[in-house]
Amino acid sequence: MMEIMERISLYPYNTMGIAAQAQRFLWIDNVSDLQQFFLQKKPEEKWLLLGGGSNILFIDDFPGTIVKMNIQHRSFREMDDYHTVVSAGAGESWPAFVAWTLEQGLGGLENLSLIPGEVGAAPIQNIGAYGLEVKDRLLFLEAFDVKTGKVVKIEARQCGFGYRSSHFKGKWKNRYIITKVYFRLTHQHHKINTSYGAIESELTHIELPTIQDIADAVIRIRRSKLPDPKDLANTGSFFKNPVISSEKLHSLQQDYPNIPAYPTADDQKKVPAAWLIHQCGWKVKRMGTVGCYEKQPLVIVNYGGATGAEVWAFAQKVQQSVQEQFGILLEPEVNLIP
Repeated sequence: MMEIMERISLYPYNTMGIAAQAQRFLWIDNVSDLQQFFLQKKPEEKWLLLGGGSNILFIDDFPGTIVKMNIQHRSFREMDDYHTVVSAGAGESWPAFVAWTLEQGLGGLENLSLIPGEVGAAPIQNIGAYGLEVKDRLLFLEAFDVKTGKVVKIEARQCGFGYRSSHFKGKWKNRYIITKVYFRLTHQHHKINTSYGAIESELTHIELPTIQDIADAVIRIRRSKLPDPKDLANTGSFFKNPVISSEKLHSLQQDYPNIPAYPTADDQKKVPAAWLIHQCGWKVKRMGTVGCYEKQPLVIVNYGGATGAEVWAFAQKVQQSVQEQFGILLEPEVNLIP
């Protein structure tokens, strides 16, 4: 039976370690819980879907109901001679799910190993790393339609995927709640992605790397650059890597000839936000209990006791300095909850 709790601390439910409070809190273990909640919810009542809390910043207390996704499910079936369809509940841990697919001998998600969060949040953010995005493996998903109270099937091509974005962050926000996700993986691995420079460097001693070798390399790289939220509170990359025009890049190269940039599919250039932040002198800089991580300035960390407002104030200082020096406004990758 659905049980809504009152006045719950959100400290255990966000990796930035913010001690905000939710007016109400509800665990979602199945679709019936969602149906019951939205049937009885008052029209003016605020609600927020929460997954693993790894990509969210509570700037203040939340004056409504936190809907905590906890739907658990894992299964797979062979699709053809090379591919297997794998499904997972939205409340499954993403790192644990990826590790499980590898244990089944299934390839395709190894480059996304150790990304924090839950399966249901992966399509919303179109998570990506080391030459792969979740859209590249997504087949379709099931989602609860808040308006109709029914579960619908949504194909990958309908999701409006972009760089760290989808319709679920835009026009479908608060309309659909992802409940189950289906992926197209491989059980015969003729093509594996080792093109990303850091992975190639990690695998130089292996002549024919396996999918597990790639996952292990990705995990080593991530652990060398990113702090474990259990040890040092953070949300991973706080800002998106900005995409600029070729003309803008050429202009910047006059003063910064070594500025790194990578081509995008639409003929623009992606510039590493970490490089811009580092050039502005923010690496290891801190204000009170908030600062940039010493090994990766793109990661903002809470050294203990910082409020969401203090973290956001620090992030805005970083934004301002990058815009003043480079004329580029960094866009937060983290979801800000005012």
